[in-house]
Amino acid sequence: MNSPSQHFKSVNGVKICYFVWNESAENAVLLIHATGFHARCWDSTVAYLGPQFKVIALELRGHGRSENKPPYDWLTFGEDLKRFVKDLDLSNAVGVGHSMGGHCLTQACAVHPECFRALLLVDPVIADPRNYPAIDSVSQWDSVDSHPISRRRNEWKSADEMFENFRNRHPFSIWKEKCLMDYCKWGLLKNSEGSYNLACPPRVEASIYVGSRTSDVSALCRKIRQPVVVMRAQPINRASQKLDFSKSPTWPDLHRQFAQGEDRYHPELSHFIPMERSDLVAQEVSRLSQL
Repeated sequence: MNSPSQHFKSVNGVKICYFVWNESAENAVLLIHATGFHARCWDSTVAYLGPQFKVIALELRGHGRSENKPPYDWLTFGEDLKRFVKDLDLSNAVGVGHSMGGHCLTQACAVHPECFRALLLVDPVIADPRNYPAIDSVSQWDSVDSHPISRRRNEWKSADEMFENFRNRHPFSIWKEKCLMDYCKWGLLKNSEGSYNLACPPRVEASIYVGSRTSDVSALCRKIRQPVVVMRAQPINRASQKLDFSKSPTWPDLHRQFAQGEDRYHPELSHFIPMERSDLVAQEVSRLSQL
């Protein structure tokens, strides 16, 4: 796989990083990562797509090499993405969003449909509108400090140390090892002491979870006329108080909210579909690019 070029762009006053593979290719694909992830988590998917696709993967504010500048809520991420696709003059692209990325992509496509030919929402965090609370709160965690993600280990000697620490822990143990190494290698930034910190700081990631999933986009879904494929995994048990990121948060009837929606239910997979089956994601992208 060819190495991507790295770029930066000011979006809504925030320095945003993005990577581009195969810049001269005609078929455009835009990849949007999940909460706490980064653009290079898509490397395996890009490898399966091949050189006929121009692939753009950006890092949302607070993630990767993009600037850490609040607020870190999903409507703000959506506003950044709307501005990004217009400033980049994106046209006729297949948009792919994983988890939170699917939520943001839905926002962008509803406002700028001319930028997209189709969407692939990979286990997006878009719930039944009836399940959204009336106030900005998520489950039992109503502050950044109370959320367990805020206490993640932040400092590492190397990507190899992080990889060895994670490889036998659920849910990382079910990822393809190449995807886990990409997550570790590109998810760390060198600090002044010579060690490494998470590119998405724990408090930033926690703040995204606290109070962000209240943003109902069901009305926006109904505005989207392009073909939309919703991939979803084994569903979450909403009665459980256990924090389990491996289960699907996606509304099973989500595909019905789109004019041309299709459902792809994969109960054998976890929420981390791109890390388990990059090939499957690439197959869906290739099919959508031919519609």
